[in-house]
Amino acid sequence: MYQIYPRSFADSNGDAMGDLPGVVGRLDYLADLGVDVVWLSPVYRSPMDDNGYDISDYEDVDPLFGRLADLDALIARLHQRGMKLVMDMVLNHTSVEHPWFRESRNPASPKRDWYYWRPARHRTLAGTPGAEPTNWASFFGGRAWAYDPTSGEYYLHLYTPGQPDLNWENPDVRQALFAMMRRWVERGVDGFRFDCINLISKTLPLADGPAGPDGLCHDAGVVADGPRFQEFVREMNQSVGLSERDLLAVGEMVLVDVPKARVYTNPDNRELGLAITFEHLELDHDPNGPKWSLKPYRLVDLKRVLAAWQNGLAGVGWNCLYLENHDQPRSVSRFGDDSPQFRALSAKTLATTLHMLQGTPFIYQGEEIGMTNAGFTSLEQYKDIESQNYAREALAAGTSESDVLAALAAKSRDNARTPMSWDASPFAGFSPVTPWLEVNANHTEINVAAALADQDSVYYHYRQLIALRHELPVVTTGKFTLLLPDDDRIFAYLRSTDEVQLLVVANWSSMPAEWPAGLPDVSTATLLLNTHSEATGGLAAWESRVYRLGANDRPDL
Repeated sequence: MYQIYPRSFADSNGDAMGDLPGVVGRLDYLADLGVDVVWLSPVYRSPMDDNGYDISDYEDVDPLFGRLADLDALIARLHQRGMKLVMDMVLNHTSVEHPWFRESRNPASPKRDWYYWRPARHRTLAGTPGAEPTNWASFFGGRAWAYDPTSGEYYLHLYTPGQPDLNWENPDVRQALFAMMRRWVERGVDGFRFDCINLISKTLPLADGPAGPDGLCHDAGVVADGPRFQEFVREMNQSVGLSERDLLAVGEMVLVDVPKARVYTNPDNRELGLAITFEHLELDHDPNGPKWSLKPYRLVDLKRVLAAWQNGLAGVGWNCLYLENHDQPRSVSRFGDDSPQFRALSAKTLATTLHMLQGTPFIYQGEEIGMTNAGFTSLEQYKDIESQNYAREALAAGTSESDVLAALAAKSRDNARTPMSWDASPFAGFSPVTPWLEVNANHTEINVAAALADQDSVYYHYRQLIALRHELPVVTTGKFTLLLPDDDRIFAYLRSTDEVQLLVVANWSSMPAEWPAGLPDVSTATLLLNTHSEATGGLAAWESRVYRLGANDRPDL
């Protein structure tokens, strides 16, 4: 599955913003890569408070991206090439400009209960600090309640104040959403990626959670996985026909653990098909510090987490395999080595390790050419609302500007949202004019044109990996066995069926390593894929290999 963030993918009309015709014009590139499914981030009508994840009309395309006819053309041309389209669907909240919310602002409206409206806290004056109905914090900073002077009450927004939460307890809300989704399916959409889906059920009555140093509750567990979540998702599945029509149903879920995800993605439960999880992306965050407090991740921890998900969902559920997306920094800068010497090699090895696991690999635009973090050096370069809120609050709390910039350089969502680097021209081939967000300074070296001209590029390694997945059923169905769990440099594992066994071994470091003891004998094995032109006795820096083991070399499991 290849994720497209449309405002940063390709600008066809020279307005500095990516659009749907730009996506259509690049479909042959995706087909040549071997993509099966395109996940399209939101293109619905929106005031763009959160770059389209605040929807004001679920059934129309925002003029920034084109017209409904352009989306129809995208669906048709994907299908002509044997690819499917997954639409990003935001069901936890809408925009404040959605007609439903506008109507709900009237306390006498039948739609008042379509959102979470609550009076001020008992014995407090509405609109004053501390009068909010609960102490919940927004995921994007500040409080999760906004006061509306028009109606004298507060509305809940777990994200920005421009994204009020829908009240799924109201059956009319659910039916309106399901009917809208059915119309998209009738239009030819092949499935949905559900944004923050396990927030749709809240525990009632809404109540305070454990307070942090600022007096606010930052514990996402207070608002995630409410008591009716599975009921709501099953109802959605049945009403939209997700399982019946064999539609892709990808659920992004905060704080989900292995046992819950196993239930949610079990086909017998007819809920979701795949789970986007976050545990492996929390390993470089210091939970005892404020937002975006950094700590070095340890490979042994990453292996432990990924192995737990491989084994925990085996035979029942299904993993989303990813290291980056529109909400995460670039993986080669985060987990690899983005120096000129090792960028391409580490990008290849991250891909090898991920793509040979069980699940569906997700490629985020530019990942397949090894795009790096943005490299911005000033606060003014950051455009994302989460980044701007973080910088403002951190500076107000006394954090130095240099520390704020260091956190943004590592964690800002803008790192993933710089325009796609198509070539070495001034605006990276993305647009003929200055784009909405600056292009990466290194786009003159790291771009699609350069990758296509180099048979040893990251791009061609991805093509080989995808071809291998398509060719070998063991990658889909084989058992996973982690090897060398305590090695802090080598990531190695087996994928096994009764007929075939693969060995994946990868050096996740910028130093060469001896061939580890404890791995199967590969003297008669077939080398299927390697990041380096020659396989030696040891492993070069950021070298990875995939072997098909000979019948006599297979270890007993």
